[in-house]
Amino acid sequence: MTAGEVHRRIVELYPQVLATGRMDEALALIDPDVIDHRGGTEGDHHGVEAWREKWERMMSGETGFHDVSVEVERNVADGELSSNVYLSRGTHTATGRRYEVRGLDMIRVQDGRIVEHWAVRDAVAMRHQLGQ
Repeated sequence: MTAGEVHRRIVELYPQVLATGRMDEALALIDPDVIDHRGGTEGDHHGVEAWREKWERMMSGETGFHDVSVEVERNVADGELSSNVYLSRGTHTATGRRYEVRGLDMIRVQDGRIVEHWAVRDAVAMRHQLGQ
């Protein structure tokens, strides 16, 4: 699969992962040695297990979300890189508050798997909408 195809597939699977907890198909698109450049206080995370833990936190009661959707507004892919501008919506499980924020992410793909990921989303708007 091309970088654009892998990117599209992982975005399609993301809401299903959060809704069902089934991660196997999505994690098959992640290289075991992936580097997830999260930035901020979290810094970089290494390995597919760190990616699994990220999704598990997104599903947990206090920090989790449900009714999540991701709408890709623009994708640009070239070689092993693919970037999305996207609109993410969802509901914070603990409070029932909804959010809608824009983000940008980029992946690097080798041999059909994500080996690097960068993401930026409007965290200030998200916290504001969630009352934090």
